Amino acid sequence: MRITLLVIVCIVQVFAFGQKSYSIDTLLMGSSFTFTVISESNAIAEKALKEAIGEVIRIENAISSWRDDSETAKINANAGVHPVKVTFELFELIRRSKKISALSRGNFDISFAALNGLWNFSGEQDAVPTQEKIDKYLERVNYDKITLKHEDTSVFLKDEGMKIGFGAIGKGYAANRARKVLTGHGITSGVVNAGGDLIAWGKKIDGSDWKIGIQDPVNQNKVLMWVPISEQAVVTSGNYEKFVEIDGERYCHIINPKTGWPVKNLKSVTIICPDAELADALSTTVFVLGAASGLEFINQLEGVECIIIDEKNGVHFSENINANLK
Repeated sequence: MRITLLVIVCIVQVFAFGQKSYSIDTLLMGSSFTFTVISESNAIAEKALKEAIGEVIRIENAISSWRDDSETAKINANAGVHPVKVTFELFELIRRSKKISALSRGNFDISFAALNGLWNFSGEQDAVPTQEKIDKYLERVNYDKITLKHEDTSVFLKDEGMKIGFGAIGKGYAANRARKVLTGHGITSGVVNAGGDLIAWGKKIDGSDWKIGIQDPVNQNKVLMWVPISEQAVVTSGNYEKFVEIDGERYCHIINPKTGWPVKNLKSVTIICPDAELADALSTTVFVLGAASGLEFINQLEGVECIIIDEKNGVHFSENINANLK
């Protein structure tokens, strides 16, 4: 599929030494992406931004399960039939996903994609699925049944009806890859915001840290707090943007892969760590675990911090987060 993008490069600010800030907003992977770079050269900035966008498009085409010709779709189509040889890139993404699944004891699981069809968060669902139906779908969810063969980089889903999907890790991976493209062009300062999965490096044009706003779940036009970062990723998962209301009860789009039910009791989870892919996966993991278990989990991980907002608007911080955020 050919994707045509209207790209507008805007000079936001000029620094005394000739550096300029360039920013592009566009739609990718079904979300709003913003790319910001600091450069002394208009030509370098434009080329770098164009190639970063192209890299995200390439990743989307490779990992999207809705594209019949993608490797992910081929893996799903051959579930229970035979292994599918894939690129080393996709093989490694699946391997890392399984590693996070094991670390989280199944609270993160890319085979949750088999639950697609149980819930519709476009507002068209008027009844919750029966427990019997949920249990039937859950039989297809098990990351241990994703078999990886390193010798030929093949992937096999052992049971018919199994599916994998990268909705809880794909944008973070894309943000990492876009950053790599940009730094490859000599961009030493920038931000990639992949629909809320954000990674920043270097400094702002005035030499200060980048400041990332954590959205208030109650008032989405309000910033609850500002997080100063450099060489870090910040990813937030929330229950306030994608949900469905059935019989007066609200169900968010984040599904517990162990129960098949939408998660409750939390409004948002923000993960801060150096890697956007990991932060993406962990934000979903902590949302599923809940505040107490989620904090206990994060406190065991070196270099990873989190901010949790519960259903009563209480704010919880992991142990080693910068004290000024409190």
